[in-house]
Amino acid sequence: HNPKSQIMVDAMQARVEEQLLRVAEAIEDQIDLQNKKLDDLDEDDLERIREKRMEEMRKASEQRAKWKAIGHGQYQLLANEKEFFEAAKASDNMICHFYRNSTMRCKIVDKHLETLAPRHIESRFVRLDAEKSPFLVQKLRIVVLPTIALVRKGKVQDYIVGFDDLGGEDDFPTEVLEWRIACQGSIQVDYSVHDGPPTEGVRAKYGGKMVMTRPGIWQSHADSDDDLDD
Repeated sequence: HNPKSQIMVDAMQARVEEQLLRVAEAIEDQIDLQNKKLDDLDEDDLERIREKRMEEMRKASEQRAKWKAIGHGQYQLLANEKEFFEAAKASDNMICHFYRNSTMRCKIVDKHLETLAPRHIESRFVRLDAEKSPFLVQKLRIVVLPTIALVRKGKVQDYIVGFDDLGGEDDFPTEVLEWRIACQGSIQVDYSVHDGPPTEGVRAKYGGKMVMTRPGIWQSHADSDDDLDD
């Protein structure tokens, strides 16, 4: 072995070990600081923390009750276009499936949205018969069925048209549609949407096929014609 090379290797290893030691010490200091903060808390501090947490839980419970009162937590059929506009105004986030009874792929979407609605109470999940909604179909330029409109505060943010964004096949798992809806922030998920669908769920149910993310999938549509002013 070249003695110079060995000296360089030893020096590099020493530097790495020194850096690791510094990191460990910094983490230890942070833990000590947190422990000191906890030790310094008195009964009044702990009571204030408990009260704050209880207030947060109370507000969250009230919000869930309000959402449920206007139809969140269920996948519901809207009778007509008037109900669509009312639902879009009542909820900050709405996922609307424009369907046709005779289209098999619409039934596939129904199955997945039926699963997602109770899972994501923060959004309203609805469906509307496209053949009975000529005004909306023309206004929103819906051509392909199924089309899912992602509506936020009375404005369509994005459309999921057919199954192109879902892998192009009929057998995609619910997690893929969940991810695609979450790309616009219409529902909340506990992972980064930029990483694609959660791989474990996709591989388990989808034969290892990965869904490709197209450019602009996270960008909102800014077309003013999609404002839902009835």
